[in-house]
Amino acid sequence: MENKLILEIFEYVKREYGTIPDNPWKNSPGNYVLRHKDTNKWYGLIMSVERKKLGLSGTGIVDVINLKCEPLLADILRQQSGILPAYHMNHVKWISVLLDGSVSMDTILGQIDMSYSLTDSNKK
Repeated sequence: MENKLILEIFEYVKREYGTIPDNPWKNSPGNYVLRHKDTNKWYGLIMSVERKKLGLSGTGIVDVINLKCEPLLADILRQQSGILPAYHMNHVKWISVLLDGSVSMDTILGQIDMSYSLTDSNKK
């Protein structure tokens, strides 16, 4: 794995939530799921996706993280560079964040925290 942002995310989710990313797809070694330890519910998905599938110009692959988001905030965030409608997930409640340096790590980690909270079935 060569994307330093992904490694930083892995370190963060392990430290904050005890999450060990897993890869349930043998034919997609660069894709990882972030799950709640107690329920196995997803709060994040890291994928390598073709740029054209995300509506981006150019060729090649880009790393993204899909995160759950409050719908109104998602609308606002998607107006920023590097934040897109979620690839392969609900476009209203999920966003895809490019892991290419176009979005600050502080923003990414804040969105991870929100996604973790929104998907926590124990929050009451």
